[in-house]
Amino acid sequence: MKRFATPAVAALLVLGALAIGGALYVVNEAEQVVITMFGEPIGDPVVDPGLHWKLPLLHDVHRFDKRFLEWDGAANQLTTRDKRFIFVDTFARWRITDPLLYFQRLQNERGAQSRLDDILDGETRNAIANHDLVEVVRSSNREPEEDETVVDAAQTFEAIEIGREKIRGEILARAQQRTSDLGLEILDVQFKRINYVEDVQRKVFDRMVAERRRIADRYRSEGEGEAARIRGERERELKRIQSEAFREAEEIRGDADATATQVYAGAYDQSDDSRAFYQFLKTMQTLTDTADEQTVLVLSTDGDLYRFLQRPQ
Repeated sequence: MKRFATPAVAALLVLGALAIGGALYVVNEAEQVVITMFGEPIGDPVVDPGLHWKLPLLHDVHRFDKRFLEWDGAANQLTTRDKRFIFVDTFARWRITDPLLYFQRLQNERGAQSRLDDILDGETRNAIANHDLVEVVRSSNREPEEDETVVDAAQTFEAIEIGREKIRGEILARAQQRTSDLGLEILDVQFKRINYVEDVQRKVFDRMVAERRRIADRYRSEGEGEAARIRGERERELKRIQSEAFREAEEIRGDADATATQVYAGAYDQSDDSRAFYQFLKTMQTLTDTADEQTVLVLSTDGDLYRFLQRPQ
């Protein structure tokens, strides 16, 4: 009899441990729990972290996140009110505010994400369709900066009345209204990316390139005009300098000729011997400047050169 008592006690202890383990569950700081029996919720949601009790084998624990959750939408091709085709990519942040209602309406996060796809994508599509493209891509009116001016003065920024930020607010407000009975709250909606479809994007890029080329041509024309002005001033200054230099050279040359004339006159005013010697030197210099070894001279008997060669004394 004692031989069978020990295994029975051990079995009871094991069963007791299993029962106690199945009756306890832990809720951490980032979780909230809904307890169900046969698929139906039992009691209020458990939102306090710590160790809690349940009926083993009868109660099921459904855990939901307390933290902010992310919804990342797919980029969809949408049409604006002015018939522009664009890709719009959005994302949102949301949280579970009523775990019991959330469980009853959506069951789990997969069901919530699917429902948010319908709500947020639909509200985004409606908002984009009700506004022009310029309202979707811009948030405020502003004056063009200096490097954004274009040659065509008629091409200016179009004034907007609503803007992207207000459109985003419209999407958020309408989506919050539609999710108020789902046990969750949409905290924020943002545009991740707004872009043209490929065909329109290519035309936009071509227009941007053409505008920048016009700006470059304008700057290049202004630069060429400035360069021509600088070259003209340089030529004018060069001619002025050359003219002044020529004038100074002529003045120096005139002064030198006057001095030479004075020297010549002074030489002629000297004695007969000095005058004769001076005439001899000038005649010999003239002969040296005008004749070389190849020159044949035909001299007149009454010329000064023949006279000095005939009688140098």
